[in-house]
Order: sequence, then structure tokens, then C-alpha cells
Amino acid sequence: MTRRTDWAEYADGSAGTSDGAYGAAAAPYETAPYETAPFAGAARDEGEACHGDGGARRTGGRGRGVSGGGRGRRRGRAEPSVEDGGATSSSRAEKGEPPRDPVEQARAVCLRLLTGTPRTRAQLADALRKREIPDEAAEEVLSRFEEVGLINDSAFADAWVESRHHGRGLARRALARELRTKGVDATLIDAAVSRLDSEQEEETARELVARKLRATRGLDRDKRLRRLAGMLARKGYPEGMALRVVRQALEEEGEDTDFLGDEGP
Repeated sequence: MTRRTDWAEYADGSAGTSDGAYGAAAAPYETAPYETAPFAGAARDEGEACHGDGGARRTGGRGRGVSGGGRGRRRGRAEPSVEDGGATSSSRAEKGEPPRDPVEQARAVCLRLLTGTPRTRAQLADALRKREIPDEAAEEVLSRFEEVGLINDSAFADAWVESRHHGRGLARRALARELRTKGVDATLIDAAVSRLDSEQEEETARELVARKLRATRGLDRDKRLRRLAGMLARKGYPEGMALRVVRQALEEEGEDTDFLGDEGP
């Protein structure tokens, strides 16, 4: 009697949790899914433009450290950095200084978060809210950063799909789910995942199964099926495609796959 596979029992895991070469290859892309040099460079330029006298102050501090011994260097390290937002509110209040401009605070936060790691606009907006930056100041800075290219959700989505598909073997469904959690607009997500066609997805699924197949040898047929199909399900592959790929792989090893029946496309 033909037994169909219950796909729900395989698809309850999270995407990208499998082991093997794909997991290891994905490590460099977890935090920097696309080329960051232009973005990091622009962030440094923006930071220097906003705090152009910082270099002179730091240079002067080093000069004093040479002539005055280690005490000057220790004082230099104790001073609050630009990235941390300068002096704290309490120290400013104690010195009678006015509160720092919210726009300046928002700019400093965004520059720090963007250094070395691309972020979506939604991720930066969330970070500013957590720091209680006023909405008007946050909107001004975020819009400006989009204008100069420091924030580019479309490029982020394209690069995320490219790196996570080739690095972790994720299918379109799983990629779209990840991008939604990062606040990328649905239109941009659709455009990014549409770059992967069904043929490319199936080819990647075959590679994943081939890598996992050896580790399942010696197990009974049903357990091999669950391992292989479950791995593809967690990575977002459609039921029909996954079972077809698994069936063909098992047949090549001499397994009887008639029990799978006709699973369709």
C-alpha cells in the first residue's frame, strides 16, 4: 500500500539549522551579507564630516602623552568616544552643558551600527527607538542615510538571498521569511527571491542531499527518508521538489522507493 509522506512532520524546524559544508561556508555571511567596503568607507567619511576636529584632538592627546608620560595616555582612554555618544547625560548635567542634539545622537548611533555590517532601515529605526531618539530626528537621519547610499534595503535583500542560498542552501521560502524578520519591504523581498528560479533551487537541493546521503547509510529506509526530507523542509524547499530529489537519490543507491508513490512536481 502506498504511503504518502506527512510533510508537516519534517517542516517544523528553523531554516538553516542543518550541518555540513553549507553551514560552515555561511559563517562569513551571517553578519556581512554583501560587500561592505563602500558602506564602511562612507560611514567613516560621514563620521569624519560630523566630527572633523576629533582627529586633531586625538593627535594632540598623543603629543601630550609623549611629553607627559603615561598619565596623558590614561586620560585619553578615559574620555568618552564619539561612537558612544560623547559625554553622558549625567556628566553633561553636572557640567551645566545643554543636552546633546538628537540628530547628532541618531547619526552617531547609525554610523556605529553600520560600520562593517550592513543594516536595513527597519533595523536602524528599531535601534534608535530603543535609545529613545525622537521620531523626527530618527526620520531625518534615516532619510539622509538612504539618500547617500548608507542604507539600501534593495541591495541588502539581493545580497542576503545570494549569500544565504549559496552559503546555507536556503530556498526561496526560507529566504523570504528571514528578510521579513529584518523589516525588508515585501516588494523588495519578492524582487530578491525571484532571482532564484526553480531549476537553481532543485540543483541546490540535490547538492544538499548528496552531502547528507553518506551520513545516512546504514540506517533503515524510512529513517533515511525522514533525515533527508526533514533537512530540505527546514531549509524551505517545497514538499514535491524535496521528495522527488530524495527519491531519486535513494534510487541511485538501490533503495526501493515505490512506497513514496507519485508525489507530483
